[in-house]
Amino acid sequence: MFLGHFGVGFGAKRFAPRTSLGTLFLAAQFIDLLWPSLLLLGFERVAIVPGITTVTPLDFTHYPWTHSLLAVVIWGLLFGAIYYLVKRYRVGAWVCGLAVITHWVLDLLLHRPDLPLLPGGDYRAGLGLWNSLAATLVIEMAVFVVGLALYLRTTTATDRIGSIGLWSLVGFLLVVYTGNLFGDPPPSVAAIAWLGQAQWLLIAWGYWIDRHRSLRSGA
Repeated sequence: MFLGHFGVGFGAKRFAPRTSLGTLFLAAQFIDLLWPSLLLLGFERVAIVPGITTVTPLDFTHYPWTHSLLAVVIWGLLFGAIYYLVKRYRVGAWVCGLAVITHWVLDLLLHRPDLPLLPGGDYRAGLGLWNSLAATLVIEMAVFVVGLALYLRTTTATDRIGSIGLWSLVGFLLVVYTGNLFGDPPPSVAAIAWLGQAQWLLIAWGYWIDRHRSLRSGA
């Protein structure tokens, strides 16, 4: 999942209005931001197997430290605790921690059974909706559109950057997602890892946008 996680980041602003969109993106995508680094270091592994699912050619063979349920819950608790220590905003801490954990829940819908419950455990979960392009699009777009709508109901642009920057990001995310769906398989695992690091630019984009938007009355 890609768009859906950013949809969670957008929508979380409704529930933690004092938290920056960049931080909410960081929480929602946290384990997918950590994963490329562990790939490069060799702690986790993925294989490129065209046709393994309809939507993605990636076979996630070993990623217990980022994508097992127990690890994700621990990452969520740590993220929320660190956020609270820095910002002293209890609601924001809970929302950020839950945003980290929702990543696994959304992945559960789409992944084939490759998500471990425990690091080192044998059981793998996944409902496998990546085997249906239509189902994948419905889930991803629904979460993304609802999240974006909540963000728009919570904030308003204070200048042109707040408007143009937001819609440019939305357009860019849609273009990247379309490329992922219909483009060629990645050339190598290293390419996947380095492209994954580029997601940090999207986090920075979220911080930039949020500085040019203010909360609507009553948000």
